[in-house]
Amino acid sequence: MKKLIAAATGLLMIALAGCQTDTTSGVVRTNEPAKGDYTAFGDAFDGLKTVSDVDYYASDQAVTEAKTQFRSENYGNAGALFYKATRLAPNDGVAWLGLAASCDRIRRFDLSDMAYGRAYKLLGATPEYYNNVGYSYLLRGKLQEARTNFLKAYELAPNDPTVANNLKLLSSSVRNIERS
Repeated sequence: MKKLIAAATGLLMIALAGCQTDTTSGVVRTNEPAKGDYTAFGDAFDGLKTVSDVDYYASDQAVTEAKTQFRSENYGNAGALFYKATRLAPNDGVAWLGLAASCDRIRRFDLSDMAYGRAYKLLGATPEYYNNVGYSYLLRGKLQEARTNFLKAYELAPNDPTVANNLKLLSSSVRNIERS
């Protein structure tokens, strides 16, 4: 029994030895190195950012590149980059929305529906979400569903020029039916 108590006490002391106490606030910090600590590579921690200081996310670069590809109408490349962003940051709603829009443009509506579902869970009912879903239905030829979503987007953002343009596009689609 004494060995068990000694082992537990030893483990507790080791755990507490790794913590640092900030004497000014009384907060225990475990993620910040002490002044003079060295990394496994032998250099000092001075100047290195801790997790709390980082304002860059792994998906940022992929999303930026994907948006550039999308604007250049390279929808397959954009989709691949948005997909990469969703793997790097699964809770990035913008990446999921971009992936859905890219899949729409390459007519992979099965994938876009899945991505829109995930985007909705992360972003909620935003004008961008409803506008993109409306455009997806427009591409599929489901004009009533497109109208419903465009109107939801319009209610949330009545001065958004993209939503207004999509409503005009929808009305011209209804008037100018083309058959081949």
